[in-house]
Amino acid sequence: MFIDEAQLEVQSGKGGDGVVHFRREKYINRGGPDGGDGGKGGDIIFAVNPHMNTLENFRHQTLFKADDGKRGGKQKQTGRSAEDLVIEVPAGTIIRDAVTGAQLADLVEEGERVVICPGGRGGRGNTKFRSARSQAPRLAEKGEPGVEKLLHLELRLIADIGIIGMPNAGKSSFLAAVTNAKPKIADYPFTTLVPNLGVSVLDHDVVLVLADIPGLIEGAHTGLGLGDTFLRHIQRTKVLIHMLDGLSEDQISDYAQINSELALFDPELGEKAQVVVLNKMDVPEVKENYAALERAFKKRNVKLFATSTVTRENTKEILWQAHNLLQEAPEPIEKTETLPIYRPESDEHAFDVLRSNEGWVIKGAAIERAAKMTYWEYFESVRRFQRIMEAMGIHAMLLEKGVEEGDTVRIGDKEFEWTYDMGAV
Repeated sequence: MFIDEAQLEVQSGKGGDGVVHFRREKYINRGGPDGGDGGKGGDIIFAVNPHMNTLENFRHQTLFKADDGKRGGKQKQTGRSAEDLVIEVPAGTIIRDAVTGAQLADLVEEGERVVICPGGRGGRGNTKFRSARSQAPRLAEKGEPGVEKLLHLELRLIADIGIIGMPNAGKSSFLAAVTNAKPKIADYPFTTLVPNLGVSVLDHDVVLVLADIPGLIEGAHTGLGLGDTFLRHIQRTKVLIHMLDGLSEDQISDYAQINSELALFDPELGEKAQVVVLNKMDVPEVKENYAALERAFKKRNVKLFATSTVTRENTKEILWQAHNLLQEAPEPIEKTETLPIYRPESDEHAFDVLRSNEGWVIKGAAIERAAKMTYWEYFESVRRFQRIMEAMGIHAMLLEKGVEEGDTVRIGDKEFEWTYDMGAV
């Protein structure tokens, strides 16, 4: 089954927890801290698999979670880092944030891979907090939480040549006649419900990849008919073979309508080089009308080719013409790691202090992450968290907004009681 869109939920692994531990050996008094760091959580990585041509694998599995890093150990042992989770996708896959719509990656070439959600770093053990003033710290960090994202995947076929035209113009028949593809073919509109790919070998040095695109109708750019669902597959092609139905009442009108839909969907599509082909030349009345149509198209500076997918007339000539145009087609603009689009940078240390019926709620990426990485059972860890709140200005903001002794303060999933003498406990 051809699936060209999918929505996934992905989550990278949490970092392993750092450990509070002290060296305990016979004859060694006050051995000092030796708690190790936690291991790194697994990344979520997307990679191109050249043998895939559909997103069908994601029809049933939509949740992907990388493993967490392992907890640190005694004797300064660092926990094992988790394996990265590699999700394979076909070439031509665009990955977007389903919530914001921002494009995160465009994977085109074999071997391309991108880290979408980095794994959380391992928490530091109490060895890392030893200092001249604190020789035996009962202080460590829990692992950094993983990153969760809701993703929208969109596949745009990668083909040299796209075959376009009105419904029942013979696009799939032409593809079957010149390649090894076996598309569904029947004599009624919208037989083709999915794009089909095929490979044509013209000689030892010339190999063409063609894609037939389901029939377009007026208003396709707005989604009518099979619409913009399939128009995007033409965007990666460099040359178009425009099939005209020899039995249509008005081929010139059909030609103009299709080109109008292309330009309305994407102005660059209207500029792509085309090989215009009249199909069904095996029908006598089509053969009789060809000369007049050829003259009519010539007045519009368009060379009209003729073919029959039944007899395979002129198919090689059409493909060689498409190949020649392919050599002249401009190369696509190179992808850049950083697009020249200005986006205001978000301040990770920004926070909000909100009043609720249950007390106070503090929201902010950095402070919520710090709360998750705090060992609340260790007094020194709690005091360290208090210092973080004070340094970020959260204490001052709470006082300014009228926090009172005994009020409940919630940060993420952690609730505690505000006291003046200790700040927050």
